[in-house]
Amino acid sequence: MIAIIPNKKIYFTISITLFVLSIACISMWGLKFGIDFTGGSMWEVEFTNARPSNDKIVEVMKVYKAEDVFIQPTGDKGAIIKFRDINENTHQALKLDLNAVAPLTEKKFESIGPTIGKELQTKSIKALMLVLVLIVAYIAFAFRKVSKPVASWKYGVAAIIALLHDIVIPVGVFSALGHFKGIEIDSFFITAILTVLGFSVHDTIVVFDRIRENLKKNPSLDFSVNINNSVNETMARSINTSLTVFLVLVAVYFLGGESTRNMTLALILGVFFGTYSSIFIASPLIDLWAKSARKGR
Repeated sequence: MIAIIPNKKIYFTISITLFVLSIACISMWGLKFGIDFTGGSMWEVEFTNARPSNDKIVEVMKVYKAEDVFIQPTGDKGAIIKFRDINENTHQALKLDLNAVAPLTEKKFESIGPTIGKELQTKSIKALMLVLVLIVAYIAFAFRKVSKPVASWKYGVAAIIALLHDIVIPVGVFSALGHFKGIEIDSFFITAILTVLGFSVHDTIVVFDRIRENLKKNPSLDFSVNINNSVNETMARSINTSLTVFLVLVAVYFLGGESTRNMTLALILGVFFGTYSSIFIASPLIDLWAKSARKGR
């Protein structure tokens, strides 16, 4: 049996370090928002022959004052080109000019106005806040009969702290990737974060539920021992479930399309840190509060 609770300071130190580094990245560099949030045009093309250099593509687009051009290669001959919002006449003229440089087939062209982008950003934040509130309420209700030595609502708060850990670290990674690699945040990324929230809280609740069972089954046993036993009893299940998902996501990341690669990376990070937090963060926090309450008394 692994001594998780007795060594909780080690796991807290690792998480706090990663959390602080992530906050530092976000504070210094922010996030590079894609056209889903800022407004703009996304153009996906497939070149008939070899894909021209990025400089050549940008040179053609400068004629039409297409600003902040971001080019993401896809496959051997394709590219996803993102730039400022343009009208249909400019789109058709740009298509003709680029086709003259390198024959191409247009696969998709989307234009998103800044108003829609701002609305998406607001709705995404509201969705995240609503999910967090509902999670606390649900866990507090589910654990209302197990209120000693820790109040039931604290289980919900511990789950939220674990969720913040699972969200902030991947966001920090994407902040660094945006600064150094130009990787953008889009609506797929928000989808990934919401998915991570559900996956992570599910994993945490499984551990908490085992704690609830063991507290009822062994009320005379020390609280810390009950928690450590519960985490060990559910650890294999948590790791095996997460590993199955993790392997699938890794396969999708390397073999899937370019358009979903960033979302898949966010899911990989979220699943990894979500599994870590459910085992090494959420449950040790409950034990920490129980010990603090005993000292207070």
